[in-house]
Amino acid sequence: MGIFRSMAALLALGLTLAGAARAEPPTIKVGWAVVPGQLTSLLFQKKDILKHYGSSYKVELVKFRGSAPQITALAAGELDIAALAFSSVGLAIQNAHMEDIRVVADLYQDGIEGYRTSEYLVLADGPIKTIEDLKGKVLASNGIGGAIDMAMRKIMLDHGMVEKRDYRIVEIDFANMLPAIREKKVDLVGEVTPFTIEAQKTGDMRTLFTLKEAMGPTQITLMTARAPYIAEHRAALADFFEDWIRATRWFLDPANHKEAVEIVASVTKRPPSEFDSWVFTHDDYYRDPDAKPNLAALDDNLKVQKKLGLLNIDIDIKKYTDLSLIEDAAKRIK
Repeated sequence: MGIFRSMAALLALGLTLAGAARAEPPTIKVGWAVVPGQLTSLLFQKKDILKHYGSSYKVELVKFRGSAPQITALAAGELDIAALAFSSVGLAIQNAHMEDIRVVADLYQDGIEGYRTSEYLVLADGPIKTIEDLKGKVLASNGIGGAIDMAMRKIMLDHGMVEKRDYRIVEIDFANMLPAIREKKVDLVGEVTPFTIEAQKTGDMRTLFTLKEAMGPTQITLMTARAPYIAEHRAALADFFEDWIRATRWFLDPANHKEAVEIVASVTKRPPSEFDSWVFTHDDYYRDPDAKPNLAALDDNLKVQKKLGLLNIDIDIKKYTDLSLIEDAAKRIK
């Protein structure tokens, strides 16, 4: 009887070990909104350079229209890593009371010296020559309270004008902005790549001012997670960010430009010629190769948000930041 018990115990142990060996790695649900500004939908296309994907973690990429819905998804546990605009970070803390939210990595930055900045365009042959000429006009924003919107409001305020009293803002998707201004439905649009590239080629638009001129360096979007999730899944997240940094560096390497452009074209279903001259170059937005967010810029951005009345509280962003994952990942790669 003792022999049978021992055999049964060994069999149970073997089955347990076999089950553990077959256990699926945890799936990290990652939100994203735009491409190629955010690299999220691109990095995992190149699996041959990912050291840990499929063994210690997997990813589920979740597409959102913008960052605001990701706050709700993150709060509900339906998302593990959210791609938030700096303005959404402030609102997550103030309105959603997410005291455990943490800034964990960079996505992309605007207004960094030597790199792309978003542009506010008017018709080249139109009547708008100065910012003062926008008084009484209609301005297009992709979303109230977003980075493009705030920079526009700030520069107007710097010139003594406030919304509703001196000008009007309407919301239009980036893709529909250029048609709207060409049809003279609006007088100014706040645009991002690749649409600013298109405007440069057609020559019928003129840059009135830039986001850099309005806001200075800006942490446009960043990656966030909640502290309990980080604590529970630190090992998987460490491997995730090691692969993230490795893949980011690969895409930014000029030696890989042709293949990187082909991946962008495949994901966006647009010709490579639309991206080849600018994406992943100094004519593109800045992305930190170690995924390190610009906390000084982020702090300034949140102060502007409060100045504009879109935030009611002071936020010490360091309290809501955990860079240990990307710092450890960068060390592991080196």
